[in-house]
Amino acid sequence: MTNYEISQLIEQVLSARASFKPILIRGGGTKSFYGNPFDRAGEAPVTLDMRSVRGIVNYQPSELVITALAGTPLQEIVETLDASGQMLAFEPPAFGPQATVGGCISAGLAGPGRYSAGPVKDYVLGAHLLDAQGRILKFGGEVMKNVAGYDVSRLLTGALGMFGALTQVSIKVAPKPFEVCTLEWDMDESTALAKCLSWRAQPLPISATSWESIGGAGRLRVRLAGAAAALSSARQLLGGEVMDADVAIEYWAALREQTLDFFATPVLWRVACAPGTPALNAGPTLIEWGGGQRWIAADTDPQLIRSLAERSGGHATLFRQPEAKNLPPEGVFHPLSQGVATIVRRLKQEFDPKSVFNPGRLITGL
Repeated sequence: MTNYEISQLIEQVLSARASFKPILIRGGGTKSFYGNPFDRAGEAPVTLDMRSVRGIVNYQPSELVITALAGTPLQEIVETLDASGQMLAFEPPAFGPQATVGGCISAGLAGPGRYSAGPVKDYVLGAHLLDAQGRILKFGGEVMKNVAGYDVSRLLTGALGMFGALTQVSIKVAPKPFEVCTLEWDMDESTALAKCLSWRAQPLPISATSWESIGGAGRLRVRLAGAAAALSSARQLLGGEVMDADVAIEYWAALREQTLDFFATPVLWRVACAPGTPALNAGPTLIEWGGGQRWIAADTDPQLIRSLAERSGGHATLFRQPEAKNLPPEGVFHPLSQGVATIVRRLKQEFDPKSVFNPGRLITGL
């Protein structure tokens, strides 16, 4: 990244702010469907294209951290890590070859590996943010023990650019497992959920789970990852059929990128649930993360599915909807509680008092 490229971005931000124009932050555009649509009709927004700000700034495999500019293609990050036997443990979906690492962090979406690895925010060690005043604010760092002050880097993860434009991120990476294998069983949803819940209490090397409804039954798949001895022991304990290794790789990649037949639906809900939540019975279902994430392929009443999510200690997101006019009045994301909404509004006021960046994308009206 040159000073010229940064100065160009700053100039755009200051110009838009001075003329009261909203700014739409753009990376590769592969996740542009996600979130609320632009909610300031009649205004011509300024597009802040981050793809010119690209490149790996620092990567020392022994440090297990990679620092890259926001416009760096996500695939470049994945390939660089792979060459050193490392990976992004949370397995972020790309949804296309144009995906950028900045978009990955801004969306905060994780793939199958989230089951064992944890959420995206747990891996963001530092971030640089271009704010509404044209300043480059630096948060966190490149070391895992950097815990001084409020962890703003985590706040920016999944914020969909509502506080400003990410220009650089530092991400904790992980070694690739020694061995991987996938087991599968034919079983119904309730049985699969009960199995996954019981496995949580056992020291098993499970890195991902998936159950998909197929007619009146379903198929449970479990990915094991770790040392050979641990996998051998787990296989004997769990049973099941072993998937062909190449087929399994393709399956988990298709699940991550949502290219499975299940996802060929115009309307898709994502429901986060507490462990042990029984079947929701809200429509065709695909379950990940041991029951913690459930995809519902149905044009369901928003109030109904959100009440189901709340009763299970979670929340529901209208992940994909082809027609913006049919969106719930409160937007695609689950409404925030009054206390949380107040905090978010105050943070928005601090970072972006004129609501310049991505207006309404995360929260309608902000």
